Amino acid sequence: MRSSTRGEVDPFIVMDVMEAARAEEARGRSVIHMEVGQPGTPAPEAARRALTRALGADPLGYTVALGLPALRARIARLYGEWYDVDLDPGRVVVTAGSSAGFLLAFTALFDAGERVAIGDPGYPSYRNILKSLGLVPVRIETSAQNRYQPVPADLDRDDLAGVLIASPANPTGTMLDKAALGALVGAAAERGIAFVSDEIYHGIQYGARAVSALELSDEVYVINSFSKYFSMTGWRIGWMVVPEAHVRKIERLAQNMFICAPHASQIAALAAMDAGGELEANLATYRANRALMLAELPGAGFDRIAPPDGAFYIYADVSGRGEDSRALCARILREAGVAVTPGLDFDPGRGAGTLRFSYARSTADIAEGLRRLRAWSGR
Repeated sequence: MRSSTRGEVDPFIVMDVMEAARAEEARGRSVIHMEVGQPGTPAPEAARRALTRALGADPLGYTVALGLPALRARIARLYGEWYDVDLDPGRVVVTAGSSAGFLLAFTALFDAGERVAIGDPGYPSYRNILKSLGLVPVRIETSAQNRYQPVPADLDRDDLAGVLIASPANPTGTMLDKAALGALVGAAAERGIAFVSDEIYHGIQYGARAVSALELSDEVYVINSFSKYFSMTGWRIGWMVVPEAHVRKIERLAQNMFICAPHASQIAALAAMDAGGELEANLATYRANRALMLAELPGAGFDRIAPPDGAFYIYADVSGRGEDSRALCARILREAGVAVTPGLDFDPGRGAGTLRFSYARSTADIAEGLRRLRAWSGR
């Protein structure tokens, strides 16, 4: 049967690593999971209680395409609490996870064949969603000197319709400060390039707070999610903020692509936004795990790393080992019982020489994983 070239996207290698780890566990082995960017904690208790109440009182049918008005209003209020931004709730769109937000953004902003800049290393689904929509991902090779983030000079070209920036970034955890992000927003505006800001790791930071592109301009698309800080990955609930003039276009697309985000998840998400104590306790765990990773990974032979400002990842350069990162990950899983992700997911050009370690699980798990890695390395 015929098929389209748009469907010929790269696999998401971390999912293959997860399956290999699952197979090891099915054989009775203990595996420490440092491969997946998923909190080890459940959704906040308040979110689960709110859904339980709703299940007994509401059929939970479709909502309007833009999302429950109460949730949109609460998200808008978050921008005042976190960034001192007075945001009109009418510009907030509730989505079926950030993935739906990217689909909506790319479809609304770009025509088939247009070129969109993304940084390498970066989240692989950016380039794969762009390709599946008939768009051309333009990979910017970022440098350790610039903390693996694009700089305005990278946009000094005539062939770009858009640029996507992530801060904190996956896989590095590095962030842009207000001046650096502002310079990118300004450079894009000068060149007529649409600016999309991935802010799904906001709230998970260890020093200075993350800066939202909405602090700098209203003429940007911002995409966020309840998956990371709010610990709701499997609930598939997120949001986007768009310029006022784009709301109706996004609404029409959402009506046709998704009808609405899951009603049950919207109810839970609204309650999760006021579970500050529980969420900050999760952040304290990530902070402790980060300190452990930075202290112990060099002792296991992983000493060329970019210390993360946010998120829950360590990105390590292992090019000196002379072994492809995918083969190295397979060997670490087989010999040490620790699942980690090869950098090929995030940087097809240089990723054969890098690994990503996630420290989103419990501190006990992270400590055990580091113990196994030290024993495996013989150090």
